[in-house]
Amino acid sequence: MHIILGGTGHVGSAAAEALLSLGEPVTIVARHPEKAEWLRRKGAEVVVADVHDAEALRKTFRKGRRLYALNPPAPPSSDTDAEEKATIAAILAAIEGSGLEKVVGHSTYGVQQGGGIGDLGTLYGLEEGLKRQPIPASILRAAYYMSNWDFALEAARAEGVLNTFFPADFRLPMVAPQDLGEAAADLLMEPAERTRLLHVEGPERYSPADVAAAFAEVLGRSVRLVVTPREEWEQAYRALGFSDAAAKSYAGMTGLTLDAPMLPASEVRRGRVTLRNYVRGLVSPG
Repeated sequence: MHIILGGTGHVGSAAAEALLSLGEPVTIVARHPEKAEWLRRKGAEVVVADVHDAEALRKTFRKGRRLYALNPPAPPSSDTDAEEKATIAAILAAIEGSGLEKVVGHSTYGVQQGGGIGDLGTLYGLEEGLKRQPIPASILRAAYYMSNWDFALEAARAEGVLNTFFPADFRLPMVAPQDLGEAAADLLMEPAERTRLLHVEGPERYSPADVAAAFAEVLGRSVRLVVTPREEWEQAYRALGFSDAAAKSYAGMTGLTLDAPMLPASEVRRGRVTLRNYVRGLVSPG
């Protein structure tokens, strides 16, 4: 049995689908089970558990052999770093004594030690915690989610505008949830004793200008790119409803993403979903 934390999110549900298509048994851990109903209809078991409750998680983990550990994002109105560190601590505590034979931890490109840098810092804690425990663990580091652009659809369709924090020509490794789900399924299916670090991105790297062009092509209208200057990032995040702590953390993460050296393309697993195909599916799902 494969246990998937965060199984109702973009990546977790893609991993569940990939495993179910292989005939593998899957249990989705969900806080809101109604969001997993479509996966239940495909054969998944759904268990309701609060990711803050280590004992409840451990009880669920004991039902399975393999775990895909996705730490859920904290509400942006909260202190996101503190909240996500707390859920990571609960996940790591729940793994202890669970009887699992293998864990796949979901992480991100650019992960590093530090505070006030969003997922780059909190997921470093997840990686290090998995290294310290005795159960074999592989790590999947994901490129920038194509699904991070989902928010842009409404403004692109209605106003012909796409907002970004990155320079128009900045080429960024991006990846679709489907490709991450398939990569996670592959890691979960490997022999328990085989552990590795896997970086996953899409078939090529894209800039915000490419994203605007993809929306323009699929929507059949012009889409103008609006770049938020670096000195206005925190203010812009706060305007989106982020707390002061979250705005500072996300601005720090955005800056490190912009400034970090790129991983050589030869060292990554390439997915199949192009940016245009992802946007096409977003605009016309199903």
